[in-house]
Amino acid sequence: MTTKTIHAIVKGRVQGVFFRSYTQEEAVKYGVNGWVRNLPDGSVETLISGDSAQVDRMISWLHQGSPMSEVREVIIDKRDNADRLLQGFEIKYA
Repeated sequence: MTTKTIHAIVKGRVQGVFFRSYTQEEAVKYGVNGWVRNLPDGSVETLISGDSAQVDRMISWLHQGSPMSEVREVIIDKRDNADRLLQGFEIKYA
């Protein structure tokens, strides 16, 4: 299994539309680890780590978003796999 870790910022109408909850639900479904949180500028930040194919599925999902969201941009940067020690997927509250 090849592991992959990404950090993403999702911009658009992504707060107040259950984006974090749906992200967590999808992450559990795909078996990836990490976290998601709202940022003060109205965007959402997430760190996702796991099997490369599953992380790629999550990236595709981020571009789609939750049913009521309007994703305008997803900025992704790859991280080293130091974050592979993450267990589960949590919603962080600032």
